[in-house]
Amino acid sequence: MPDNMIRTRFAPSPTGYMHIGNLRTALYGYLLARKYNGKFILRIEDTDQERYVEGAVDVIYKTLALAGIKHDEGPDIGGDYGPYVQSDRKEIYMKYAKELIEKGYAYYCFCDKERLESLKVTHEGSEAVFKYDRYCLNLSKKEIEKNLAENKPFVIRQKMPTEGSTTFEDVVYGTITVDNSELEDQILIKSDGLPTYNFANVIDDHLMKITHVVRGNEYLSSAPKYNLLYEAFGWEVPTYVHVPLIINEEGRKLSKRAGDPSFEDLLEKGYLVEAIINYVALLGWSPGTNEEFFTLEELCRVFDIHGINKSPAVFDINKLTWMNGEYIRRMSLDRFHEIALPYLKTAIKNPAIDLKKVSRILQPRTEVLCDIPGKVDFIDELPDYDIELYVHKKMKTTLENSLEGLKAALPVLEAIEEWNEQNIHDSLVSLAERMGVKNGQIMWPVRTAITGKAVSPGGAVEIADILGKEETIRRIKAGIDKL
Repeated sequence: MPDNMIRTRFAPSPTGYMHIGNLRTALYGYLLARKYNGKFILRIEDTDQERYVEGAVDVIYKTLALAGIKHDEGPDIGGDYGPYVQSDRKEIYMKYAKELIEKGYAYYCFCDKERLESLKVTHEGSEAVFKYDRYCLNLSKKEIEKNLAENKPFVIRQKMPTEGSTTFEDVVYGTITVDNSELEDQILIKSDGLPTYNFANVIDDHLMKITHVVRGNEYLSSAPKYNLLYEAFGWEVPTYVHVPLIINEEGRKLSKRAGDPSFEDLLEKGYLVEAIINYVALLGWSPGTNEEFFTLEELCRVFDIHGINKSPAVFDINKLTWMNGEYIRRMSLDRFHEIALPYLKTAIKNPAIDLKKVSRILQPRTEVLCDIPGKVDFIDELPDYDIELYVHKKMKTTLENSLEGLKAALPVLEAIEEWNEQNIHDSLVSLAERMGVKNGQIMWPVRTAITGKAVSPGGAVEIADILGKEETIRRIKAGIDKL
């Protein structure tokens, strides 16, 4: 591996669904690696066994595959720096934790839950931030050996400096300095022998030769602790890229509990993968131009970590919906028909209907695929509708002239021998001309009569062509009777 090769990683915890923030972190890490012909690594951080959700790893694989984010190394494909699942690396972490103890940068802590709880109770009411009192730091070697020999439960804590400060650099947030006195002696190895996230990610990032760490800015406050670990081992610190928070329109962090959608939710609602990826890329990153539409391949070329913003990014579902609609309108009819077909078939069971024609009128009028069934449910069966739909100020239609228009249109449509859009259009336009009225005064009543809806994905002519002559005439007669 070249010394200067960029290596990034995505290290999710298998705790459930893939939220939008997770997806963006993976995407940015992937784009950075691809731009510089580097490697993108998938690592599963499953040391928090209490939060582990069965099947969550499969969700991670599925999400990345659907999004087109392909990793070069990972649990499923292997690599030179495995294992890529933290629970399979247990012995590695213990080895390095003991090395820190030997160097004087960590220590065994045998305090039980009861003692720790009593410390918190004693601390209540204090304005200072609660920190462990370092009771076990002063244990003698003999006491430690005795406790270990008796198999007394323990954790391993990092010994933090109490004086001076720790400074680190972040690509997005610049230089950040923290007083060491604010840092608690964090746990590195838990009582179950598994590492904490804060310890494992440092060990793994070093051993896997990660050069750039892309993660959410909620880890900014932990970065000094990571740096002190790197220093204790004498290792090179990677480049930090902390990305801003994604918030909803109410200003709160995105949350499944609050009803904010996951990647899978958005797919189920009929959003296109390409649109989601494009939109997520722009949540906190700017290309430096006014361009908004990028394929994944294009993003790999133009992505620059220096274009990442500090400010929280607002997830605006309306903006995503608009972008999704643009993606739909820009694709070929054949492609749209292919992705629309499953939705069409849920609403249209009549085998006589030309579904390709339906797709043609839907494409310019569709923003989200799951809206399709509701737009075309009138095709199989005319809904029961309110006659007030015939009244339209702009079209200058009333109940009276709508009835007149339908009665006049009926014989004209019955007389058409070759039923197609052109002939239907010409016949109705000629009728309006003969009656001395605007086209809308004929088209609106006809459209209302054959759809029974206030809004439809096409006009009278297009829909009449799709329904066929017999059904169109039947519905117009029903409209006349209704009026």
